[in-house]
Amino acid sequence: MNTNNELISLKENASKPIYSLTPFTLLDYPHKSACILWFAGCNMRCLYCYNPEIVLGKGSLTFEKILTFLHSRKNLLDAVVFSGGECVLHKNIIPLIAEVKKMGFLVKVDTNGSSPDVMQQLLNQNLIDYIALDYKAPKSKFQSITQSVLYDSFEKTLDLILKAAIPFEVRTTYHSDLLTEDDLKEMIFFLENKNYVGNYYIQYFKNNVETLSKLERSDNRIDCEKLSTQTIKIILRE
Repeated sequence: MNTNNELISLKENASKPIYSLTPFTLLDYPHKSACILWFAGCNMRCLYCYNPEIVLGKGSLTFEKILTFLHSRKNLLDAVVFSGGECVLHKNIIPLIAEVKKMGFLVKVDTNGSSPDVMQQLLNQNLIDYIALDYKAPKSKFQSITQSVLYDSFEKTLDLILKAAIPFEVRTTYHSDLLTEDDLKEMIFFLENKNYVGNYYIQYFKNNVETLSKLERSDNRIDCEKLSTQTIKIILRE
């Protein structure tokens, strides 16, 4: 195991920021085998969030334990997915990702886009190979749905990612009581004005699961073909 000064310092100062670990997935990094690190805590309180135990809970795993696990998976896994919660909130996230990259893993970051300064550092250091950016809502509904005032930060992060030469996806969780078809059209129009070209993933809200807010059952029906444009294809991710 690498014992350089940076890693030793990281270990000595480690708390337990990671809520849990999914040791294997073929679904979360396109066309790659990966594990998922679920970081505890988030700076948003999205009404439809179905990971309240992660957002409101405390971590149980140290960086050291995660690095030990990853060393045992070298040449067995292709990638590591940093998710949450909101993984980029954690103060040692940059050296941790750097260490994972040194091991030879691809890195995917799932983010709500609220930390553009951290994202800029990660991009400048070429530490990310794939990004999944959550587009929570149009500006008019962002605060009410996320219980935050972080829309401008999200937009800054989107601008940074659009300029970066790495693969990424934009995704939205749809609940029929929170977003309308007109809202989705507004969000698509916003992406087009940003010159985004490609797939836009819509995830249906998971009915009958515990969420941060008590919501009625979502009417999960979207006409993807109708919403798609010449430059943006709507992909339903159930």
